[in-house]
Amino acid sequence: QVQLVESGGGLVQPGGSLRLSCAASGFTFSRYVMSWYRQAPGKERELVAVITSVGGSTNYADSVKGRFTISRDNAKNTVYLQMNSLKPEDTAVYYCKAQRVVSTIEHWGQGTQVTVSS
Repeated sequence: QVQLVESGGGLVQPGGSLRLSCAASGFTFSRYVMSWYRQAPGKERELVAVITSVGGSTNYADSVKGRFTISRDNAKNTVYLQMNSLKPEDTAVYYCKAQRVVSTIEHWGQGTQVTVSS
């Protein structure tokens, strides 16, 4: 059974940090490109960051470049999103997605809420 379970969300003040985790099971993690998306109320889901299957390459939305870092540990079947210098506009539900390399197969987690507010 495929599962992606996000954790690490919560309430943080502007300028603070959070580290999200996404634990994968039920598929060969190292064969999947992993991504973080977010969806704010009333807005469409947007790509935040992506990392290749072996972690050799990453890419970020312009809005988070220099503040967020995506990483993965294939031995632990886990992808992370380190979020620093958080802003109120980063408030959203954050989802991880697994995309099979050279395939349309994808899996989504259930999301974790991140709220940036004073």
